[in-house]
Amino acid sequence: MANTKSAIKTIRRIAKQTLVNKARKSKYRNAIKKMSLLLVEKKKDEALKFLPKLNSELMKVAKTGIIKKANASRNISRITKKISAL
Repeated sequence: MANTKSAIKTIRRIAKQTLVNKARKSKYRNAIKKMSLLLVEKKKDEALKFLPKLNSELMKVAKTGIIKKANASRNISRITKKISAL
């Protein structure tokens, strides 16, 4: 347990940030799931319309450090490749 006043404040801050990070990660995962569902159903037009939103979401979570930038780029690349293969 935290003994100093600053340590107690840090614990509070970390708890708040954890909630924020969980929400962002959930939003990112839901976007990936939505895109994969569009790909499975072979809805190319809808997937192309959703792609900029997905790119934006991935780069937001990469910028905040929830995932690494290379991870986001790799996901975007693979999804774009799958869309063009439809």
